[in-house]
Amino acid sequence: MIAEFIASVFAFFVVDPVQAEIEARLQDARAPVEIVSQARACLSTTGPILIERATGDMWWAGTTIVSVATGLTSPAELLDAGNPACVPVATHLTAAEAEA
Repeated sequence: MIAEFIASVFAFFVVDPVQAEIEARLQDARAPVEIVSQARACLSTTGPILIERATGDMWWAGTTIVSVATGLTSPAELLDAGNPACVPVATHLTAAEAEA
C-alpha cells in the first residue's frame, strides 16, 4: 500500500512533468520526427523503471522529487542511458541546452 502511494506521488511529481517537459523541449527545438518517436519509446520504458526505483529507495524518490521540482535535475539526467531509444533523445536535449 505504501509502495503504491509512493509510486503515484513519484509519477505525479516526476515522471509526468519530465515527460511533458521533454516533449515540449523537443517541440520547441523542432526535433526530427525520429527523435520524437524515440522519445516516446524511451519514456514508455524509463517511466516504469524510475517508479520501480522510487518504490525501492524512498530517499532517492524524495530527493529526486525535490530536485526535479526545483530545477536542479534536468529531464535528460533521468533518461536511461542504457536504453538505445534514450541515447539520441538525451544527446539532442543536451545539445539544445548547450546552444541556449
